[in-house]
Formats: sequence, structure tokens, C-alpha cells
Amino acid sequence: MYYYPMYFQKKKKMNNKRTYILDFKQGDVNGDGIIDYVYLVGEKPYGSESPFRENITLKIIDGRTKCETTIPLKVNAGYGPSLFLGDFTGNQVDNIYISIFSGGSGGYTFYYIYSFLNNEPKLIFDFEKFNDEYEYDVNYKDDYKVEVISKNTHTKYLLDIQYKGEEYLSEIYDENGKLKKPIDGWVNPLGGLYPIDFQGDGTYELYAEQRIAGRYNADGLGYVQTSLKWDGEKFIDFFQTVGIFGEEINMKEKD
Repeated sequence: MYYYPMYFQKKKKMNNKRTYILDFKQGDVNGDGIIDYVYLVGEKPYGSESPFRENITLKIIDGRTKCETTIPLKVNAGYGPSLFLGDFTGNQVDNIYISIFSGGSGGYTFYYIYSFLNNEPKLIFDFEKFNDEYEYDVNYKDDYKVEVISKNTHTKYLLDIQYKGEEYLSEIYDENGKLKKPIDGWVNPLGGLYPIDFQGDGTYELYAEQRIAGRYNADGLGYVQTSLKWDGEKFIDFFQTVGIFGEEINMKEKD
């Protein structure tokens, strides 16, 4: 059974702004070997049935001393806020992973990872910093190709978009496969960030996913997929690929 301190029980009843416990996890996050209690709390608009939550805050209760630490989040509103505890730095102490969906059509998600070693909060992953560092150029090319250049990893990818179909392609290319005019796409900010223990050693890496958009946001061309690991000071990329959409085929016709 989860341990819920009376502080939260009383505050939930007394707060006219309807403060709720949005998620709860327990694990040793300060490194003293004793289970700590980690909460996301936030407010629900009064009288609304919307799943939107605001003023989302991280709260940690030291399992040994019962002292509470409150950490405000820079971006603190959205949908489906959740917690995950896992060791991302390799010191065998749980870190605190937070995700909040934006709810927008772009599918953006807000992510933070905190270290709380020795009861000292330290932000070790910030989705805004990631979005600023990982920049891309997306350019349509002749012969039904789209070039994606990852500036951070100094890598170029070439996508074949013939699967988009004649109607789509005829708006962009002439009958010889030449562009009618220059077209630039873009890569969206983080849409997914998943903890994965790639090495099976108990330390989690990160799998980041960003959607590639063509002429408009709904015109998806694929995903940039970046794998990240902790290098002792920060998360760095160690592998990056681009995933593309497939073209549906009629298996009966193929047979």
C-alpha cells in the first residue's frame, strides 16, 4: 500500500483550488538506501471535467527524516503528467523522470529529469534545452526526395517520398520530377522521450523521437530518432536514425 503523508490528505481537502495528487512513485532518490516518496501534484480547474492540469509541482518526502522538498516546474501545465523513477546516471540511485503532454496538435511533450542525490535537486535533462540544441534543415529535392540535415550530429538523411502518391507529388514536382519551387519542411520539438536500458546493466538511456513535417504539420514524413546516454555531466547522443513511413501494398496483387 502506498504511503500518503497526512500533509497531502489535508491539503487536498482544504484547498479550494482543488489540488490533486497526479502521480506517485516510491524509491531511493537521495542515495541513503531508504525509500523516499515522490509526488506530482497539481490543480484542476474548478468545476471542469477537462483532463487539463496546471501548477504541476514536484514534491519529494525524505523517507528517513520525513522532510519535504518542493520543486516548481518551469513548464507546469498540460495533460497526463506522470512520473518514472530509474537510474539514468549509473550511480545506482533513482532519478526522477517527469512527462507532461502539451495537448496540442503537434504532439509536443514536456520532459524533465531530476537528480536528488543527497537531497539536492539538480535538473539533468530539460526538454527545452534539448529542442534548442538539436536543430535540423529539411529541404525538398528533385526526383521526389527530401533531405534532412541534423546539425547537432552532422548527419544527412535522404528520404524517398514517392509513396506519397501522384496527387501529392504533382503539386510539388513537374512531369520530370523537378521541383516547381523550393520547399522547406521542419522537425518538430520532442514528441516522445522513452527510458530504455539498452545495455541491460540497470542504467537507463533515453530514446528521443521528433516528427519530421513537410509542407504543413499534418504532412508527416517520418521521425528523427535519437538515443542518448549520460556521460558523467550531461546526456549526449550515441546513435541517431530516421524512421520513415511505409507504403501500403496489396498482398493479393503481389501474389
